[in-house]
Parts: sequence; C-alpha cells; structure tokens
Amino acid sequence: MTDVFARILYCIASAIGRLPWPWLRALGDGMARLWLRRGGRESRVAGRNLEMAYPELLPGQREGLQGEILRTTARQALETLRLWTRPHPENLRMIREAQGVALFDAAIASGRGVIVAAPHYGNWELLNQWLASRTPLAILYRPPESALGEAFLRRVRADAGDRVTQVRAEAAGIRQLFKRLRDGGVVGILPDQQPKSGDGEFAPFFGVPAYTMSLLPRLAERSGAVVLFAYCERVGDLAFALRIEPAPDEIASGDTLVATSALNAAVERIARRDPAQYQWTYKRYTLRPSLNPYHNPYRDLEGRDPEDRDPSGPG
Repeated sequence: MTDVFARILYCIASAIGRLPWPWLRALGDGMARLWLRRGGRESRVAGRNLEMAYPELLPGQREGLQGEILRTTARQALETLRLWTRPHPENLRMIREAQGVALFDAAIASGRGVIVAAPHYGNWELLNQWLASRTPLAILYRPPESALGEAFLRRVRADAGDRVTQVRAEAAGIRQLFKRLRDGGVVGILPDQQPKSGDGEFAPFFGVPAYTMSLLPRLAERSGAVVLFAYCERVGDLAFALRIEPAPDEIASGDTLVATSALNAAVERIARRDPAQYQWTYKRYTLRPSLNPYHNPYRDLEGRDPEDRDPSGPG
C-alpha cells in the first residue's frame, strides 16, 4: 500500500513539475511572500540563522537577504519537482558550464575511492543526476520519519541505469560506504546536516559553534579516498554551473576538531558565493555546546522543538 501511495504522490509531483516554468516561478514567489507575511517556519528559521551568521548586517539588509532566501527556497522546491519527474538527460541540459570535471575523472581513475561532499547550495538533486551520469555511486541519506516519505524519496531519486545506491545513515550503511570506497567507488554525502548527539564535533560555522558530522572526515582518514566538493550553482532560470573543487587536506585529519573545522570552512566559503542559494531555512544550530536546552536559538520560534530534520530530504 505504501508503494501505491508513493506512485500517487509521484503522479501529483509530475503533474506540478510539468507546468510551464514561468507559472511555477510565479507560484514560488507567491509562496515566499506568504511565508514572509505570515511568519512561516521557513521565514522564522532563516531570520534567526541570519542574525547568528551575519551579525554585521543592518536589520534592513538582513530582511532583504531573508526575502531572497525565501524566494530561492520556494523556487527550488518547484524546480526539484521538475528534476525528479523529467528524464535525466533533459535535466542535465540545464547545466550550461562545468568546472573541475577533469579533477573528478582523475580522482576516479586513481582507484582510491572518491567522497563527494555536496553542501546544501544551489540544487543538489541536479548534482546527484550529473554524478550518476558519470559513474555508479552511493548516496548517504537520513530516512524521512514516514515510510511513505521514504518510498517517495527512493522513487524520485532512482535512475534508469540503477547507478545510484541509496544508503541509510545507520551502522550497516556506514559499513557499506567504507567497502565501496575501499573498492575505489564513489560516495556522495551532504556534509552540512546536523548529526545526532554523539556523532559529531562542535566547530565554527560562520563564526558560530555548529555541531558538525565527524563521519565524512572519518571516512576520508580511514579509507584514504579523495575528497571533492561539488555543487550546481544557479546562474539563471533553470540554468546552472557545475563546480567541482578539491577539499582541504585537513578534512582527513585524525584530529576531529581540525577536520570538522576544515569541513565547515569549505562549506562556508561556498555558501558565501551567493548566500541566497544556501539552505538557511534549515535549523543548523539546534544543538549547542552547553547542556542547557534553553540555549537552543530556535526554541522561541515554535511551541516545541523536536529534533530537526532536513525538509528537502537527506542526501
């Protein structure tokens, strides 16, 4: 029954995704205005994140950036429905320029295994499809809370050639990633999701301590794999630039604080390219160094603050 409902959801998503882009863009802009006017969750979280990450901005400047973030977030949600429900070769034509492809190919050819760190910047679903067009890969993801959500996610992220293996973020899945890397394979990870307590380290992100995953540095250190950062940066309506860059060597450090600090610094550098393209609607700073739960900076934004999950679906 879950698969039946997932197919129904897919049909609805496909119908929406096939509307003309000017209609979807206008719908997204309307959603953003509504979030802003009514103080929706996305608007509140983005506003609090900007207060913490950009304290140097004047209130009016932060409000302007907040509006840009909400418009980008809403448009991206509808843009992603197109990506999920249209043929991948058609989607890949949206990539108008590419940098670092030779670096990626050389990393694969080295036989050491490749870890692709893909921050929540631009459109990471398009990046997944590009990677799958070049090589088989495993994508680490945190399963949604509902079985229906997971079934839908698996359906829309599947590819016709079965080149994408979706691996749950749990012990058995981590062992699968290690094995793939040791066999010279490719693994994709979203590096800026807040891990569960006990699975990370506090490291600076935009000058604020952020609980940061230690998994990616641990994979890099133990496997000896090449680590690359990759993202599809929006350069126009339904137009993207693929960018692949080497990761700093410190990411593979045996010192967890050094490694996670290097990881966050690399993500921050990418996010600062165009802050509106970064996912500031995600509660990145929920866990704080203090054990006092009232230090949670989002607690006053909602009546309760359950463990935050990535609304876009994990990697």
